[in-house]
Amino acid sequence: MLLFLNLGGGEIFVILLITLLFFGSKRIPEVAKTLGKTIRQMKDASGAIQRDIQDTARDMKRDLNVKKHIEDELKDTME
Repeated sequence: MLLFLNLGGGEIFVILLITLLFFGSKRIPEVAKTLGKTIRQMKDASGAIQRDIQDTARDMKRDLNVKKHIEDELKDTME
């Protein structure tokens, strides 16, 4: 969406005209639908990757806390 912020009306018109010439008026809805699905899948995939990274970081932090707790218990036992 931010891509269109730097384009003027004439530039957008030229892009639309080239798209019309390249795909034809009958295929433009199909191409737009496919493009929309692709963008949605990319957003879903990036969201899943972000969740996986956050889950891994949370698990690592929890594991470090467990390790620290075990080390503290061992120190107390050794003393």
